[in-house]
Parts: sequence; C-alpha cells; structure tokens
Amino acid sequence: MKPVWLVAAVLLAAFLVLRRRRLEATLLVGGALAVVAMLVYGFGLVHLPNVDEALKSVGKTLGAWTYLLVGVMAFLETGAFIGLLAPGETVILIGGVVAGQGKIDIVALIAIIWACAVGGDVTSFFLGRRLGRAFLVKHGPKVQITEERLHTVEGFFDRHGGKAIFLGRFVGLVRAVAPFLAGSSGMPLRRFLPYDVLGAGLWGTTFALLGFFFWRSIDQVLALAKQGALALAAVIVLVVALVWLVRWVRVPEHRRQARDWLVAQEGKPVVGPVVRLAMPVLRRTEAPARFVWNRVTPGDLGLELTSVLALASVGSFVFFGYMVVLADPAKLTAGDRRGLRWSDDLRAHWLDQAAKLVTHLGTLPVTGGAVLLAAVVLLARRDVLEGASLLCGMALTVAGSHIAKAFVERPRPPHPLTDTAGSAYPSGHAAYAAAWIAIAVALRRAVPGLASEAAVLVAGIVVAVAVGLTRIYLRVHWFSDVAGGLGLGVLCFSLTGLAALVVAHLRQNPRGA
Repeated sequence: MKPVWLVAAVLLAAFLVLRRRRLEATLLVGGALAVVAMLVYGFGLVHLPNVDEALKSVGKTLGAWTYLLVGVMAFLETGAFIGLLAPGETVILIGGVVAGQGKIDIVALIAIIWACAVGGDVTSFFLGRRLGRAFLVKHGPKVQITEERLHTVEGFFDRHGGKAIFLGRFVGLVRAVAPFLAGSSGMPLRRFLPYDVLGAGLWGTTFALLGFFFWRSIDQVLALAKQGALALAAVIVLVVALVWLVRWVRVPEHRRQARDWLVAQEGKPVVGPVVRLAMPVLRRTEAPARFVWNRVTPGDLGLELTSVLALASVGSFVFFGYMVVLADPAKLTAGDRRGLRWSDDLRAHWLDQAAKLVTHLGTLPVTGGAVLLAAVVLLARRDVLEGASLLCGMALTVAGSHIAKAFVERPRPPHPLTDTAGSAYPSGHAAYAAAWIAIAVALRRAVPGLASEAAVLVAGIVVAVAVGLTRIYLRVHWFSDVAGGLGLGVLCFSLTGLAALVVAHLRQNPRGA
C-alpha cells in the first residue's frame, strides 16, 4: 500500500467534485480516470514498469525516426493547434532521452525542433491573418478553443504586448493559439518573428536538454533544476526592476521629481559627491528621444534585423552546442559516424578529384580574396557599412576559428584523403565558406530583380554547403566539425551585420525620430 498515492487520489477526487460545474466534460472524465489509476496503484494492485527499461525500449524502437516524430509534433503544436490536445513537451523530452542514449544527435535534434516550431508558428500566423478571429470563434470549440479560452489568451496579449509571443511559448494554452491571434490581430511579421524565433529556440532547447540530461543522470537534473530555478528567479527580478525603472524614468514628471530630490541631497556630506556625479547623467536623459533602446529594438528595424538575429541565434546555437557536446574531444556524435559511412559508400576516383577542387573554395586565400573584392565593390557603391561589415566578419571568423581549435583540440578522422593541419573542431574551411553567403547578402542590391537576388543567395548557400560536404567526404573533418564551422561563420558575419544595421539606423534617426 502506498499512502501518498491514496491521499493524492482523495484530494483530486474532492477537487473534481467541488469544481464539477466549472470543468469541461473532458477534464472531468480524465480526472476520474486519474483518480481510479491512483487508487489502483496506491492499493498495490498493479506495479509501474521499470522506467529505465521503458526508456531503453523507446530509444531502440524510434532510433533515427525520432527526428521525424519530434519535428512533426513541434510543427503541429501550433500549426494545427495540436498543442491543446497533446502538449509537444512530452515528445521533445522523449527525443532528448533518445539523444542521451546516443541513438541520435542532440544538436541536430534541437535544430529540427527549432525550425519546425518556428515553421508551425509562422503557418498559424498567416492562417490567422487570412481567416481572422471569427474563424476561431466558429470552429474553435471543436479543438477545445472556447470563447473563455480566447479571452484568456487575449488578456495575456493585452498585458504583455509583443512579449506575449516569447512568454506564451512556455504556457500551453497561449502557445497553441497565440500565433493565430497575432496574425488575425494585424501584428506585423517583423514584430512577431524575432520574439517567436527566440522563444521557440529557448523552449525546444530547454525540454530537449532536460530529456538528454535526465537519461544521463537524474541527480544532475535535480541539481540543475534547483540552480536554474534560483538563477531564473534572479534574472526575472532584475529584468522586471530594469523595465520598471526605464518606464518610470521615461515620464517627464518622474524625472523632474528625481532631479529635485537629488538637488536636495547635493549638500549632504555622505551622498553629496555621488549626487554631483549623477546629475550630468540625469540631465542628459531629459529628452525622451535620447533613449537609444527605442531606436534599436527588432520591431523598429524590421525584417533585416529580424533575419540577422535569427541567423546569429542559430549560428551560436550550433557552434557552442557542438562545443559543449564535444567536451570529450574523442567523442563521436551520431552524425559523425553516419558521415564516415557516407564517405566510404560514395568513394570514387572522379569524386575524389572533384571534392579536392571544390574544397579550395573554402580556403582562406580564396574566401578572403572574395570578401576583399566584394568590399571594394560595396565601397565603390558607397555602401561603406556593408563593406566594413564583410571585412570585420571575415576577421572575426578567422580569429574565432583559431581560438576554438586551440581550445577543443579534437583529433581528425582516420585516413584523410588530403593534407591536414591543426585540430578538427571547428572546420576552418566550413567557417570561411560562410563568407559566400555573407557576400551574396551584401551584394543583393547590386543585381536587378527579386529573382536575381534569390539566385545569388541560393548560389552562396550552395557553395558553402558544398565546401562543408567535401570536408566530410575527404575525411578531414567530422560532421560536427563542419556544422560547428558553418555555425561560427554565420554567427560572426551576423554579429558584424547586426552592428552595421544598428549604426545605419542610428545615423538615419539621430534623435529617435
């Protein structure tokens, strides 16, 4: 007999009885079944299966199919309102467990979750824009979206504004409906997307890593959860305090009150010197337009900044994610082993020669020369910031690659087909090849027509990916080395591009106009 389960059954039954008039029929039935299950288990009539054995069987059964299952569920979570019926966190946790068993790659899993979650949200967003709120009112009850639930989500939007997209990712009801309502309410895509990309990435990463570490050690998970709860609480308190302070100081009357109070304190012996130092700063904040934050938020800069932020987030996730996974330099991921088999299966003399030729497009002299040439073209067109962004991005990529190689010191694959030097992670060729994508983006205005711009961008991506594939085929890098290198390159060029966008915006709006 297990008293704790019996007490829990009694408490749940009492709750269901007291709230029976306010709970939906599905919740009442589900709660009743839960009470019965608790009673049966509490009286010792059945025994729960061994968790470790159950998880092992899940990993063996799903294997590489986990990618498809988790990706589809992450998409349908909001793309088809499935999250109201079957929360996607459960499937993501299972995916993390399978990755912890070594059946799949945790970094690739999180990338798939991230991409599919954003894809589902964007699909729901455009459905909302096309169908409108009336569609949810009419058809929502079929998938448990009642008028009361709609009011709850809309109240959440009213309280948090654009941040509701980010915060709502962690609230089941809001997560499933928020993108649709954002589209139906007319929220601009440039405002919706940055919050959504960041929220989806943090949500997917959190639950996938929880399952990943749960499989490794439940003790570690509990310890991390306690530390994480304290850290999260501290961050929330700090952020709330800063937001309140910024909003308070924005009000002219409040600034006058603060200045009058400081003037009154200026003659006091202890706080007087501090006040005299603070007064010039306070005077500079008298004009509301001086607050730079309003001029550099993602919503104000539009889709360009949104895209750069998304690329920087993905690049940093891939680069640092694999760096963490490769804490043991000799460890191989599932993608590394698969890439080695792929290389052996495709072996052919003509392909060897072609790969050796294509891989030169990722060398530093070739990519550096291309970046320099593109920068000269941009400077001739008076696009100084974009030219400087390319040059700085290339320099940052080179420095980051050398620093990371010295830090990780990972051995290369056996029997390489071309000369190698230095450690494997990250792939310098793959990192430098990201320059082709950056060049395509920077030169997009130099070609006429949207189709031509798209063709140039696709060509840059194809070259970068082809270089990465040749590094795996030639057995000079593991798959994780190539992915980490591309992530580093994308991150570096995104950071310098972000700086260029902000500087350009501040130049055009010197007083936040």
